Formats: sequence, C-alpha cells, structure tokens
Amino acid sequence: MMRRLKQLAADRVGASAIEVALALPILTTMLYGIFTVGQLFEADASVQHALGEGARYATLCLNPTATGVCTVPTDTQITTKITSTLFGPASGITPTITTDTTAKTKTITLSYTTTPSFLFFTAPAVTMSHSRVVYYVH
Repeated sequence: MMRRLKQLAADRVGASAIEVALALPILTTMLYGIFTVGQLFEADASVQHALGEGARYATLCLNPTATGVCTVPTDTQITTKITSTLFGPASGITPTITTDTTAKTKTITLSYTTTPSFLFFTAPAVTMSHSRVVYYVH
C-alpha cells in the first residue's frame, strides 16, 4: 500500500494539463483585458483628434470679404467636422457646443462612455470627457 502511494506521488503524468487548466482562464482574461484597455485608448485618441480638428475648424475665417469681414463656422458645421473625424469605438458620439457671445468663445465638449467587459466580468462604466475653448472673431 505504501509503495503504491509513493508511486502516485512521484507520477507527473497529467500535471501539465492541470496547470494549463488553471492558468488558461487567467491568461485569456488578461489578453482580453489588454484588448479592452486598448479600445479605451483608441477611443480617447479619437476624441482628442476630433476635438483638435473641430477647434481648428471653428477658428477659420470662411468667405473673407475685401473689407476683412469673416464668416465663422456655425455650430452645425463644427459638429459635422468633428463627427466626420471620429474613428474607432468613439465614432457616433455628438459634441456639445456652448457659445459665450460676451467673451467670443465656443466651448466644444465630447464625452464618451463605455462599460468595459473583461470576458468573465464587467467593469464599472468609464466616461472620458474632453473640452476645448475656441476664441473667434466676427
């Protein structure tokens, strides 16, 4: 009986299969998590890029006249420019534009909310919000 017990204790057949069975779910979750976090970074890059493009466009002088009068882009034109430059998971979100006529500024805000899924569990919702203040001249 004791001899048989020693043989079983020394037997390593199947040990690798058990190690893989224990490690595979953890590794899979980690890889999926890396992919999910990568999507968050891509969405953040998209939002920042679109805001930069929208802010640049909002400062343009459209249709300048000989007397130096400019037409500034409308909020609809700025929104169209921003939404056309969004990419990845952040595409489809709509900016908020608030105008301060006293200070002659426009504040452009983009917010992106997602709930990351890490395969076996769902993380709390993540909201990324970025704003740009643009000065314009009439």
